[in-house]
Amino acid sequence: MSLKPKSRGRAGAQAERGGGGEEAPSTSRGPGGAASQGGRRAEAPSAPGPRSQKQLELKVAELVQFLLIKDQRKIPIRRTDILRHVVGDYKDVLPELLRRAAERLEYVFGYRLVELEPRSNTYILVNTLEPVEEDAEMRGDQGTPTTGLLMIVLGLIFMKGNSIKETEVWDFLRRLGVHPTKKHLIFGDPKKLITEDFVRQRYLEYRRIPHTDPVDYELQWGPRTNLETSKMKVLKFVAKVHNQDPKDWPAQYCEALAEEEARARPQTGVAAPTPAPSS
Repeated sequence: MSLKPKSRGRAGAQAERGGGGEEAPSTSRGPGGAASQGGRRAEAPSAPGPRSQKQLELKVAELVQFLLIKDQRKIPIRRTDILRHVVGDYKDVLPELLRRAAERLEYVFGYRLVELEPRSNTYILVNTLEPVEEDAEMRGDQGTPTTGLLMIVLGLIFMKGNSIKETEVWDFLRRLGVHPTKKHLIFGDPKKLITEDFVRQRYLEYRRIPHTDPVDYELQWGPRTNLETSKMKVLKFVAKVHNQDPKDWPAQYCEALAEEEARARPQTGVAAPTPAPSS
């Protein structure tokens, strides 16, 4: 989730929507051949070529996360919200994005993306599985609407080297429609939830970064996170969202594997209980 590049600039967006620059006067070729003129002429931005599979996969991962978050309150998800917060300049491939997101939601998370009524442009997620404990944890479904958001933040922290600037967190969450200064339908005050509530519950550590102007803060895992989950579980969550294997991130996978092995080893330095003397 933290590996997504920032959305492409808006240059060429009009060409994407309108099917190229054919109507722009600067692209028409007169009988004399405009290109043969000695003067420099302005060129209209060319329409971008087909998006790569990697670009589509990143956008699908973002869409899946957005749908999982919006579904927490079981309120229908509006197509206009999907377009505004996630799709952006990818409107021309929206059907493909929805199709891929629906497949991933069903086969990975056990949810079916369903349009409420024909041409209603509103969607819901239908649970197609009886969730077992591990599946529920991977989906962030643990009885509270905020757990999914916490899993996303934990994933961002881990994928960024176990520490991330607060500004980077909000840069990512804004793409999911979660803003630090706007009240959210599900999370209420998102900034308070992340920087105060999760911190007070010891899921996160929140510290000021020294010598920064303007002032910035960093987020790290708190002690409760290390007790209740693991780096491997969070990495698997990230991998499922991106439809990839945890081993596709070698550095994080090795770190998570080392933690798993350390946890499996018997604790040393702890005195064994002394057996009671026999009578």
